[in-house]
Amino acid sequence: MTATWISTFLEAQAAELGAAQNTLAAYARDLQDFQDWLAGRGSDLAGATQDDIEAYLLTCAAEGLAASTRARRLSAIKQLYRFAFEEGWRTDNPAIRIRGPGRAQRLPTTLTEAEVDRLLEAARGHGRSRGDRLRNTCLIELLYATGMRVSELVALPVSAARGDPRMLLVRGKGGKERMVPLSPPARAALSEWLELRDSQQDARRTSGAAPSSFLFPSRGKDGHLTRHRFHGLIKELAVTAGISPDKVTPHTLRHAFATHLLAGGADLRAIQTLLGHADVATTEIYTHVLDARLRDLVEEHHPLVQDKPGRSDGAKTSSEGQ
Repeated sequence: MTATWISTFLEAQAAELGAAQNTLAAYARDLQDFQDWLAGRGSDLAGATQDDIEAYLLTCAAEGLAASTRARRLSAIKQLYRFAFEEGWRTDNPAIRIRGPGRAQRLPTTLTEAEVDRLLEAARGHGRSRGDRLRNTCLIELLYATGMRVSELVALPVSAARGDPRMLLVRGKGGKERMVPLSPPARAALSEWLELRDSQQDARRTSGAAPSSFLFPSRGKDGHLTRHRFHGLIKELAVTAGISPDKVTPHTLRHAFATHLLAGGADLRAIQTLLGHADVATTEIYTHVLDARLRDLVEEHHPLVQDKPGRSDGAKTSSEGQ
């Protein structure tokens, strides 16, 4: 029976919750590792105790796994045992009282507006052909304009881009859909790329090949540009732009999108909606950018700031004497 626990759990996650393939793959890896560890101790998922789970987490820590990785593994184990209890496979839930290591809240790595401009400029000139350059420009413009996750970007259907849209419909985690607005530069880059992409697909259709349904088609098994390829591409663009490639990932542009919006005065709830965060607490990590803005606000407007331009001791005295 326990041999099918993981596969049945994953099937339920996909069917009932619409879990993304990347999420399911992570669950599968984490749960398989736990199952293999139990087997090495002569146990299995059906017989595991709270002590076993805690011992497994200690083993993970001894192996040097990050707290975030251990928290993710415990989350997968908790969800599996909650499912097993609901299905009647077990009469108890051995993971219910276990608390995870927690995750240290780290400020996200981001880029300055000038660095984003250099990255966009690099995209316009990077590529062996005009098609490559138009595609690269469209990718970076869309990512920065919308704050999409890279998995959402590369898998965009071409139907979402038809009709010179002001908004894009994005399918995010758990199959949830949201609308994200497009900036004029992003719309221009999308229009140019779409025109060339359609001509390429027409040529494929003429040769007897089926046209792609994706905005960024590829001949790989996924049918679209992969996250791995885009990750490599953005590193190449960083080098061309004179930015350390260690500093730039697809997620960095998502962070830049949120950070720059917040610094410009955007509402945190609006940014939450645009990013597709289920909980505003996830979005609140970006409030670090408010520190400098609030400091400037006080220095510029507070009446007791002594170094304010145009303010003098004489003016202060005169004011006090009235």
